Amino acid sequence: MMHYIARFIFWAKGWKLYGNIPQGLKKCVIIQAPHTSMIDFFIGFLASKIYKVKFRFMIKKEAFIFPLASAIKAMGGIPVDRSKSQGTVKQIVSVFNDSDSLYLIITPEGTRQYTNHWKRGFYYIAQAAQVPVLLAYIDYKKKICGIGQQLDISGNFEEDFKIIEDFYRGISARYPEKFNL
Repeated sequence: MMHYIARFIFWAKGWKLYGNIPQGLKKCVIIQAPHTSMIDFFIGFLASKIYKVKFRFMIKKEAFIFPLASAIKAMGGIPVDRSKSQGTVKQIVSVFNDSDSLYLIITPEGTRQYTNHWKRGFYYIAQAAQVPVLLAYIDYKKKICGIGQQLDISGNFEEDFKIIEDFYRGISARYPEKFNL
């Protein structure tokens, strides 16, 4: 039922959804950019319902308090203990290893504000978990979002990031002044 409601909301707001998760792919890191507004989360949440998959996302463990904890978990939240130095990658790889299926959404900008660099955690997680990265986007100017290409991690971040930059170049954020490759 939620699938149809999400499709209707997309249609009513004039949005279109492109691409899909490759057939048979059960585990991946999905990077979503640009991320300059909280509305991005809701568009992504609706897209997950249209795709008929549960996207998961990392959130600090401190957010898992009553009464929010059950709602955050139901929406796909994975609690992360950020107090452990370099422990986030290990924590998430463990979740990948314990799951039959996991579609983890990460916003590599790490903030909705302008930043001069993207965080590399998504890359290290995908590399350690031995899963591909899917490039997802929300383009406000064209009112389209979706999943683009699959990137199999080579181990050379600089080379792989050139592919990522080329993919996201030309995609319009809700607040373009906050988006930087």
